[in-house]
Amino acid sequence: MFDFDKHLSDLAGQTVLCVGDLMLDEFVYGDVSRISPEAPTPVIAVKRSEVMIGGAGNVARNLVSLGTRCIFVGVVGDDDGGAELKAQLAKIPGIDAHLVIDLGRRTTRKVRFVSEHHSAHLLRADWEPDAPVNGKVEDALIDYATKAMPKSGAVVLSDYAKGALTPRVIRAVIDAANKLGKPVLVDPKGRDYSIYKGATLITPNRQELADATHCVAQTDEEVASAASELRQALGAKAILVTRSEAGMTLVGEGAAIHVPAYPVRVRDVSGAGDTVVAVLAAMLAMKADIESAVRAANAAAAVVVGKRGTATLSAAELRSRILPAATLAPEEKIVFDWALLDEHMAEWRKMGLRVGFTNGCFDLLHPGHVKLLAGARAACDRLVVGLNGDASVTRLKGAGRPVQPVQSRAEVLAALEAVDLVVVFDEDTPEKLIARVEPTVLVKGSDYKREDVVGHAIVEALGGEVILIELVPGQSTSAMVERSRALKTKA
Repeated sequence: MFDFDKHLSDLAGQTVLCVGDLMLDEFVYGDVSRISPEAPTPVIAVKRSEVMIGGAGNVARNLVSLGTRCIFVGVVGDDDGGAELKAQLAKIPGIDAHLVIDLGRRTTRKVRFVSEHHSAHLLRADWEPDAPVNGKVEDALIDYATKAMPKSGAVVLSDYAKGALTPRVIRAVIDAANKLGKPVLVDPKGRDYSIYKGATLITPNRQELADATHCVAQTDEEVASAASELRQALGAKAILVTRSEAGMTLVGEGAAIHVPAYPVRVRDVSGAGDTVVAVLAAMLAMKADIESAVRAANAAAAVVVGKRGTATLSAAELRSRILPAATLAPEEKIVFDWALLDEHMAEWRKMGLRVGFTNGCFDLLHPGHVKLLAGARAACDRLVVGLNGDASVTRLKGAGRPVQPVQSRAEVLAALEAVDLVVVFDEDTPEKLIARVEPTVLVKGSDYKREDVVGHAIVEALGGEVILIELVPGQSTSAMVERSRALKTKA
């Protein structure tokens, strides 16, 4: 199985060729508070609007937002919309656009009117061609695509049925990719999927699958059966069926795999399919297996549907959604450079948060430590844990300590939900660190007296308080170390 933690950074080294229908997406946002006196329709008081690259262009946008380079091939009209698309594409680093200008067609444009208060789409207006491109434009598209193919790790055919992807263009691209051993992903349209024969992976939604196969596709079993039938008919390596809140179903050579959707608050599904295809393509370009690519795409979809408009996501957002919190904790929570500590403190103070502080060696984490940290976090909004560096622990505890190096100790602490930040210090006491943090709450175990707690004077002078947490009887790192040494001696 693909190692996401190790390889997601490799997305930046990939190149994907995307061929498809390009369009302008416009979102008009406003408030709706009344019905028009002229007709029973809502009146939107426009507050703002956004214009962005849509259709297959959104696949390109998603690819470069992941850090992946995209070679884009598409068609625009000789009009204001075409000029706008050319200008926007030219501004995006990482997109190498090859646009064929078709003098006889208008550029596709979609305008969506959205109620900002209810996050609901009220109306969509479309300006779009309804005929396939002519032979001369087909020749130009095929020429651009086949010349770019050797430089690409994967190929996407993003079909919105606006005329750019004719059967001839599709056939030429798939055949050229197969000849070079490049995976081809198809985001399909229409009912005749025979034009996609030989593609590696095809990604219909549930309704598109039902329409293309003339099968009922509601339950897991029905979706898997219809997808299997389609895969065999087209000679595809796999079919991925996107099913909205039901997740995704992948049908390949083995048993069907049902991937559940992430539980998220959905704000806008516009362009989510483009994100899915972009992530699939980028993952396959770096030789990930199809199941891993699907799981990554499923995570990506969960990110973008939580955003408004035709959204994209970054590699960092994808990584944080795929990997468990404990895996990400070291890079997000551990601080060696106190300048980074200052940034956290400034942000938390700006938010008016109550900051707590405790410290220790935390050499072998035990239930007593967990109780202390949980109690400390309960008394504040954010908990900073000062962690003695290795040399400091040796000076305090003696030879043979620490048992675990500072990075290991820090990672274990960072994995705990109660801990918001782990800051390493090299002094024997955390006094300088406490002065830097200026916590509202200073926490230690009940084996201390208030006046013996290092930093109590600093905290109390700032109007803060010292809290002593009851210890768990019989829990001591030093005792654990001695027992371990005794057992080794007996052995």
